[in-house]
Amino acid sequence: MPSAPRTPHRRSSTRLRTAALALLAVCVVTALPSSAQAAGAHGSGTAAATAAGDPPPDSFWGDTSSIPAAQNVVEVKILNKTNGKYPDSDVYWKFGNEEHSIAEQPYLDMPANSAGRMYFYVGSPDSPYFDFIEFTVGDDVFNGNTTRVDAFGLKLAMRLHSHDGNDVQVGDDYATFQQTREETFQQFKDEVPTEFKGLADIQAPYRIPAPGSAPDFRTGGKYADYLTAYAASVGVNAPTSDITGCAGVLANDPGMCSALNRHVAQLPQDQWSTPSLYYQAAPANYYAKYWHDHGINHLAYGFPYDDYAGQSSFISHGDPQWLEVAVGW
Repeated sequence: MPSAPRTPHRRSSTRLRTAALALLAVCVVTALPSSAQAAGAHGSGTAAATAAGDPPPDSFWGDTSSIPAAQNVVEVKILNKTNGKYPDSDVYWKFGNEEHSIAEQPYLDMPANSAGRMYFYVGSPDSPYFDFIEFTVGDDVFNGNTTRVDAFGLKLAMRLHSHDGNDVQVGDDYATFQQTREETFQQFKDEVPTEFKGLADIQAPYRIPAPGSAPDFRTGGKYADYLTAYAASVGVNAPTSDITGCAGVLANDPGMCSALNRHVAQLPQDQWSTPSLYYQAAPANYYAKYWHDHGINHLAYGFPYDDYAGQSSFISHGDPQWLEVAVGW
């Protein structure tokens, strides 16, 4: 069995965007009719969703009427959705200096904070099975996301409900939560091309790392040049690890970095924001594609600039009431 990976250090390039992006996200969400938001957020609640990309039904999220009112900005409730693998006493969360199992304390009254993370562990508080969400919480607004930028560690989904009735979900889809861990790892291997299959093995059973963190895609690795020729064909000189990690010359170029990962960089720039064109040919970041295929409404943070064209699992809304975070296995 491989050695357990350490909790990653925070990267300097945070995936939470600026206040301008947060405002844009608010505008996009609130521009939708309330009925469309509700349908997209949590389904009818009368039948289990099974298709890839479908959000969990209302029953998945439990009785939300019992969630206490926040005294700070937003009340967070953590849900055990490990399908019986772990009891509430073995599912832990950590925020700042506060750490509890769900059995001890399923709620957190979250205050305003900047570039925060909330970690989740199963088995023990220092378990190698962990994952996290990211957020910036203002005095009256929640901005946050699930992320696969570093790796997949645990299945996670968030549901944000605001006082104006806005209700939205992001994260892993309902079908993913119904799978065993072994099924998820195997499905990843079945759906990605050869170059990416090994990602499900190198840190198994703990994590599926992003290609930029995997030796095969870094200097000296057998797929180190996977994206370099394609990038060069559009005038970008960058190693594959910098392309999938949006680093180096791409660190401040979200449009080009996202276009290279999605294999649309060869198209006119006005087509870089057309999701139906993404991942239609190799080479592309098929690690990211997998999480989009199996993310709620096909949204995911598969690489650092996956928010370009609104494709990330980022949510933002003012006057938040509560946030539920589902932790799976």
